[in-house]
Amino acid sequence: MWKDWVRPFVRPLPQWSTIAVAPSQQSVAATLRWNDETADVTADHAVASLKPLTIVTSIDAGPSAVIEYRDRSTGQILGTLQLAKTTQLAIEQSSLTLYRVEAGEHRCLRWPHRPWNTWLQNRLMRKHPSAQHALMAPQAVQQLMIAYLCPRPVVLVSVQAEGHQNIFPMDLIGPLERSGFYTLALRSTNVSAPFMRQTRRVALSSMPASMKTAVYALSAHHKRPLDDWNEVPFPVRPSREFAIPSVAEALCVHELGIVHSQEFGSHTLFVGRIASAEEKCEGVQLHHTPAYYQMYRRRQAMGFAEV
Repeated sequence: MWKDWVRPFVRPLPQWSTIAVAPSQQSVAATLRWNDETADVTADHAVASLKPLTIVTSIDAGPSAVIEYRDRSTGQILGTLQLAKTTQLAIEQSSLTLYRVEAGEHRCLRWPHRPWNTWLQNRLMRKHPSAQHALMAPQAVQQLMIAYLCPRPVVLVSVQAEGHQNIFPMDLIGPLERSGFYTLALRSTNVSAPFMRQTRRVALSSMPASMKTAVYALSAHHKRPLDDWNEVPFPVRPSREFAIPSVAEALCVHELGIVHSQEFGSHTLFVGRIASAEEKCEGVQLHHTPAYYQMYRRRQAMGFAEV
């Protein structure tokens, strides 16, 4: 129908698609480029802060670099982020480099739909800023979406301390493969952040896509701790080493020992090492990716399963 044809030109695409992907995602490769050098950072970069939008990696690529995201099936470049080095962290015998995102572009939509959709999305964000990204300018949200061209998994983070217990969803997470670290970027206003710094341990439950509704319902606990673990709408069980209540139906539970935490802008970056990994069952995990990448995949007849 003509309405289906005209709709993309009068209404923006949604910003995000919620998809079901088998961990760990193999759809997109991320390559860090600087000078005449390159490095595969598919499993070695993560978001460290939203304001300013900052990327952390184990690789020191000098004062400026570019991350290039490429679809493994088609070989096409999906998008790029231009980075400027801000600082380095020395942790144990390793170092991490933080880069501020200076600019970005994607190629998932054809011209003129691509700039027009960006304009429509930015206008909508200015008129109706979401609670999730209210602290970010529309341009920064667009850059964040490019970082999510590598579909980002969703976990539930469990915290257990004296007088405090909590569980909440996160996707600003990721391994830094070369250093062996794993990072969580948590908004500094989260009620559990002080207790995570105190106990230096958390449990991460990799969530099945089928549990999306229950996962999202726990977003309220970024601001309010649990009164009791019986509040959680599904069974929990102690994690292997730390005995932190984690999701019994999780695909996997990782225990993270935190070795460093530091505030960067709007977020606190928690850096840890995986203390244990309990693979519990096979299945597809809840992930987030930009809606325009899902549209690109559908044009190639290989769209992700949505939930």
